[in-house]
Amino acid sequence: METFTIRTGKHDELIDITGEVRQIVHRSGVDRGMCIIYTPHTTAAITINENADPDVPRDILKGLRHLGFETVNFSHGEGNSPSHLKSSLVGCSETVIIEKGSLQLGTWQGVFFCEFDGPRTRKGWRYRVAV
Repeated sequence: METFTIRTGKHDELIDITGEVRQIVHRSGVDRGMCIIYTPHTTAAITINENADPDVPRDILKGLRHLGFETVNFSHGEGNSPSHLKSSLVGCSETVIIEKGSLQLGTWQGVFFCEFDGPRTRKGWRYRVAV
């Protein structure tokens, strides 16, 4: 298992981490298996979606904002309940097949770290990739 640090710059942001995940898989030497990308943070998520058109991640964030979580009068005192809800909807992990030492992503697919409570430096243990 390997970890890495992510520095986010915005409150809501999708960061393409496909390259980092590919490097970890390559270093692992695994020829066939599974790669699990996981974040245990409650206001962040991991997703797989199109990474060829930068409008897609922006549209995903627009769609999540359109749900209107920011207009709800939540009880949680930190003021980041919308971030917790977005994290729960998107999910904290993804699993990708490894075949011939490579991630088996579709032509247009990439792996994204989803920041819903930034900007932050999300360090070490929070982002695990297991192969």
